[in-house]
Amino acid sequence: MRQRVRKLIGTVLLLVLVVVWAIGAMALAQGRVTDLPAGWQTVSYVLLGILWVIPAALLIRWMEKPDRRA
Repeated sequence: MRQRVRKLIGTVLLLVLVVVWAIGAMALAQGRVTDLPAGWQTVSYVLLGILWVIPAALLIRWMEKPDRRA
């Protein structure tokens, strides 16, 4: 697959990832996190805010792979 096509697909997938992650994090934060003590709430919010970077980084790494030489 050419890098140009991977970047197009990756861009769409990144947008989907961010939207799905945001909705899931909001649902989780409103439901279960509010019942936790304040310290655990802080840890939960930080993790929910940072952990989306891992799948995004893997996706970006895939997008940036160079084309194979023919």
